Amino acid sequence: MKDPLVLWNSLKERYDNLKLVTLPQARYDWAHLRLQDFKSVSEYNSAMFRITSKLKLCGDNISDYDMLEKTFTTFHASNMVLQQQYREKGFTKYSQLISVLLVTERNNELLMRNHENRPIGSTPLPKEDEVYSHYVNRGRGRGRGHIRGRGRGHIQGRKFHGVNHPPPKNNFQKWKGKDEK
Repeated sequence: MKDPLVLWNSLKERYDNLKLVTLPQARYDWAHLRLQDFKSVSEYNSAMFRITSKLKLCGDNISDYDMLEKTFTTFHASNMVLQQQYREKGFTKYSQLISVLLVTERNNELLMRNHENRPIGSTPLPKEDEVYSHYVNRGRGRGRGHIRGRGRGHIQGRKFHGVNHPPPKNNFQKWKGKDEK
């Protein structure tokens, strides 16, 4: 078809029935859209834009105010204080609210990950001295000669087993061969 009006009318005739099929489902999805039903804010945001796009395509105009109210009213019951705090911030655009929610969700994930790595009351990692003394004391109770090598086990005539710090460095006698005395 070369005439734009004829093309428009034929497309309208062909696809106008989609409005009759899409609109009721989009309205149903809008009515049942709840923030608390999604695992993440980004999933909710994606569903919100998918539904509002269908509604706008069918002629229903959804404003930022409608999207803000839908989000505020569908917070989980345990987050009512947060919902009130977000309302008091006075957001006028849905994109502002979603940006704040995404940042908050990400920070919360990081805090939870840190908590899982080392929960409250767990002992900190051992210090270097404690790790070293573990290896030194490991051979206790095995009798004489459990630590091999010349000069090990004694520093200037005294034992260092059981002490919680490593021996001084470079204090061991260098071993001399037959030719060196």
